[in-house]
Amino acid sequence: MSDDEREEKELDLSSPEVVTKYKSAADIVNKALQLVISECKPKAKVWELCEKGDAFIKEQTGNMYKSAKKKIEKGVAFPTCISVNNTVCHFSPLASDETVLEEGDVVKIDLGCHIDGFIAVVAHTHVIQDGPVTGRKADVIAAANTTAEVALRLVRPGKKNKDVTEAIQKVAAAYDCKIVEGVLSHQLKQFVIDGNKVVLSVSTPEVRVDDAEFEENEVYAVDIVASTGEGKPKLLDEKQTTIYKRAVDKNYHLKMKASRFIFSEISQNFPIMPFTARWLEEKRARLGLVECVNHDLLQPYPVLHEKSGDFVAHIKFTVLLMPNGSDRVTSHPLQELQPTKALDDPEIKAWLALGTKTKKKGGGKKKKAGKKGDRPEEAVESESADVTMNDAEAAGTED
Repeated sequence: MSDDEREEKELDLSSPEVVTKYKSAADIVNKALQLVISECKPKAKVWELCEKGDAFIKEQTGNMYKSAKKKIEKGVAFPTCISVNNTVCHFSPLASDETVLEEGDVVKIDLGCHIDGFIAVVAHTHVIQDGPVTGRKADVIAAANTTAEVALRLVRPGKKNKDVTEAIQKVAAAYDCKIVEGVLSHQLKQFVIDGNKVVLSVSTPEVRVDDAEFEENEVYAVDIVASTGEGKPKLLDEKQTTIYKRAVDKNYHLKMKASRFIFSEISQNFPIMPFTARWLEEKRARLGLVECVNHDLLQPYPVLHEKSGDFVAHIKFTVLLMPNGSDRVTSHPLQELQPTKALDDPEIKAWLALGTKTKKKGGGKKKKAGKKGDRPEEAVESESADVTMNDAEAAGTED
């Protein structure tokens, strides 16, 4: 085996060290999400909450692998975003922004962490209120969550990406919601947050992806965004965009001094992972980023919006396709939901009843000790799917 082949083999989930790094990143992500949710209160400034999420990830990763022989890159894999109500995604404003949270807001928190390039991401939807979430807010969160639970059971070796796309549409429709167009679930690889294998949330004539089959030892970021509106978000203000990623395959000789300064800073500090303009010198950044984007040196992550009055929910999780089944490593419990719609479609119920672990032939009681960690996880996943269904059914019978 050549050195290249050996290195390639070591970089997937067949290596216990790689699994550990994914799970360590996931643990940090889950704790960062919990921290941000706990700070989501009326009058909290959105940019400060984003900073708290990012600072926690930087602090936690900074304490890891300090004694490693060679330097291990680690830190934020995707800046903390807090997108409210009809804002779909990527809202991570500059410190000069005055946006604050209010009672009743539907808050979508999206963030990511990496250790040695092995990435864990998560997104969660939280409503700023006490007591159960009701009405259309409950519908859209239940739609996103149930869709995510179905996707978890269909993103598995042997299944195809188009199987997941078809199922996603059906689940959201059961709650009289739409899946938001343009959202992709990507394969994750070392230092690659947007791998070539993707799952399309909504199939449209304008957006097509290559057919792909899921394989053992792959990792995916499953990304579900649901809306009570049309699911066709729009860019309202380019100035809201603050998150970018270096396009490593592009080159251009920038004309402006400010652009060259900022691009040099980006290339040095954020050569691969997405970053926020909040981490740059603000005055120079505003000038320099425009020229960099215009010449495709940076890929922007635009802030998109549905219509005012619509509610948008976002659930994203990282799943490891392990030999013993799918291991969802990022998540957070939902608030109590009381949707207005009953979930009674037999096909959706059948999907939700699927297990996420692979039963080994002849693997009886001998492996019980070794599998201790798997069983509670599977029970939790199945239970959360059942809760979503039961809440919906209860709500349906009350109407």
